[in-house]
Amino acid sequence: MPHRAHLFSLRIGHALRESCLNETYNLQRLSKDLLAGITVGIIAIPLSMALAIASGVAPQYGLYTAIIAGFLIALTGGSRYSISGPTAAFVVILYPVAQQFGLGGLLLASLLSGLILILLALLRLGRLIEYIPEAVTLGFTGGIAVSIATLQIKDFFGLSVGQLPERYLPKVEALLLALPGSHWPSVLVAGLTLAIMLLWPKLKTPVPAHLPAVLAGSLLALALNHLGWQVDTIGSRFSYVLADGSQGQGIPPVLPELAWPWSHPGADGKPLAWSWAMVQALLPSAFAIAMLGAIESLLCAVVLDGMTGKRHSANSELLGQGIGNVITPFFGGITATAAIARSAANFRAGAQSPLAAMIHALVVLLALLSLSPLLAYLPMPAMAALLLMVAWNMSEAPKAVHLLKTAPRGDVLVFLTCLLLTILFDMVIAITAGILLAAVLFMQEMAAMTQVTDITDGKRVRDAQLPAGWRVFKINGPLFFAAAERIFGELAQLHRQQQRSGEPLPGMILYLDGVTVLDAGGLSALLKLMDQCRHAGVSLWLADMQQQPLRTLRHAGVRPEPGVTAWFPTLQAALERAAAPSDQA
Repeated sequence: MPHRAHLFSLRIGHALRESCLNETYNLQRLSKDLLAGITVGIIAIPLSMALAIASGVAPQYGLYTAIIAGFLIALTGGSRYSISGPTAAFVVILYPVAQQFGLGGLLLASLLSGLILILLALLRLGRLIEYIPEAVTLGFTGGIAVSIATLQIKDFFGLSVGQLPERYLPKVEALLLALPGSHWPSVLVAGLTLAIMLLWPKLKTPVPAHLPAVLAGSLLALALNHLGWQVDTIGSRFSYVLADGSQGQGIPPVLPELAWPWSHPGADGKPLAWSWAMVQALLPSAFAIAMLGAIESLLCAVVLDGMTGKRHSANSELLGQGIGNVITPFFGGITATAAIARSAANFRAGAQSPLAAMIHALVVLLALLSLSPLLAYLPMPAMAALLLMVAWNMSEAPKAVHLLKTAPRGDVLVFLTCLLLTILFDMVIAITAGILLAAVLFMQEMAAMTQVTDITDGKRVRDAQLPAGWRVFKINGPLFFAAAERIFGELAQLHRQQQRSGEPLPGMILYLDGVTVLDAGGLSALLKLMDQCRHAGVSLWLADMQQQPLRTLRHAGVRPEPGVTAWFPTLQAALERAAAPSDQA
């Protein structure tokens, strides 16, 4: 089907080809891409650093991610407006990896996740995004938002807390115990930053709220530090050592260097040793990263399709994401995926093609080389306030509240399950449990829709003058394992009841025009009913079967059995055969 081709196509650089080669690309469109790229690049600079810090690594690695992955994924991917880089969704996965395995382990996990994404693309699995229920998506994104917000409490209030516990509830307990020791200058900077982000949109200016908010927070922190009330900044918390041995504070103003991911330090500060044991230890995290990256990037592409009326190529986007995540760790970049907020801002700024995303990466690169001394003044409380807003936007709270108020009980249960499991355990457990629960509830609903009705006394059947004792039953709905056992069990029970009451049941006609599916479980239940009818001397006729049930029976080698079972193309044909004198004996 042409309207679904985007779910199956796969080619490298699909979005760039479609927007720049298959369509007329002129100077006017280039100028719009240039403006959009500059706009989103400015937005991405503080966000990339804040998300790297939240993931447990130094801020420059977030910039490296926006530069390398942001450029490569736009070049090779399948969504023309997506902006890729570090995102909030990954924080809850990357932070534990960084704590346990260090930067080297995090980079290796990102590399492995990229290989998994490429494999998903080659297997054409991009279409599977259709099968993730909205309740699951809202549940785990809401859970991730809560986890991110919790991690920001420490810097927002300037708390003196050591290593936070890994589990959520002990983490909250540690933060609550430390809360009385809040650092008022940090709270003041964070509060001002948050207030501006909340109030700025009311001015309806094209300038994104977090830029003036972070600027105001930085100026306030600078004044407080000058007066002797120390507020933690990127420059005071992070340091670096250049190749010539010189040291500095904040972010190194140099290009990312090409190096093996495992040559970076592990949790003990020493270079991570490459081994298959290390790969095996990181593989579960890499798989979780890849799954979340696939979901996040394809959801972003779907949102952009709705905004723009264009079509992305799902498998091509997975391929681009995979390529970006394989190459980026060699330059010190962490995991990247498409960011919905930055991508939407890209489109609203007038982007025409993936060139806007590539320009955004170059803007971040220029900032790294020329603005590093200024970026060191960014206060950590302001970064925490920024991430609180990111978490709030990510949670899609209004949509979640609407789901809780209006959705069926099953969807609410799935949402709450995913939300709580993401917060208390991890995203992989939450998504797996959510999808399984949604599938079970769906099967329960489908099974309940399958019904059997006695239509023997209906006008259409009554006028056919059936032999004495014959019954006609109409079955509506899919006969899969969850429904077939009940339906055919009801028919067998009816036969047993009539036997006990002394009423003969010489034959049954099953009218199956409303049965669209017969699976292996349904086939087994039907064969059991046929066997019971054979031993009881009851004729079982099947009428008006659709193609799928008919193919299932033929594939299983089931054939009509004279004197026991017979198949008829229509109900009318079965009724005429039953009414014929030769069949009344």
